[in-house]
Amino acid sequence: MKELILASRSPRRRELLQKCGIPFTADAADLDETINPDNPLQEEIQALSFRKAEAVLKRHPDAIVIGSDTIVTIHGEVLGKPHDHEDAKRMLRELSGTTHEVITGLCILSDRRNYQTVTVNQVSFFPLSEEEISSYVESGEADDKAGAYGIQGLAARYVKSIEGDFYSIMGLPVSLVYEELKNRNSY
Repeated sequence: MKELILASRSPRRRELLQKCGIPFTADAADLDETINPDNPLQEEIQALSFRKAEAVLKRHPDAIVIGSDTIVTIHGEVLGKPHDHEDAKRMLRELSGTTHEVITGLCILSDRRNYQTVTVNQVSFFPLSEEEISSYVESGEADDKAGAYGIQGLAARYVKSIEGDFYSIMGLPVSLVYEELKNRNSY
């Protein structure tokens, strides 16, 4: 049975992959994660997920590698990871009282097979006060998260509704990974 490797250093993705009940190791792909906002975002996020998996597969050619990436977008603007607390506050102000998209790309790659997909999810936030925004940013939870929030943490209290897959919004479509890896022998 081929070793399964998660091409990520994200603790959230590790936690989510554990829900599949399949042993794995993590080995992050160190590459430029810049996407071209002039290209269709779904294609860009899918290509980035593939590049992550491909980079790790080169180091582990006999393994099955999972690459994934998530972006938040609103009104055509990609909200990446905040540069600092002021940037996080700016992002949360933009998300306040609106609906935004969370796009997650997934690639499961081996020397024999290449599975790729993208999930697009809608998240609506209640209006946020400046006090709520400041309090959330000061909690540290906004750091290092696309769109400056983690839906699974304190930000859950701001979510009015979601359309799509909760785990994809967190960063890894668990059920898609599980369903694909049920046929691990094809990899």
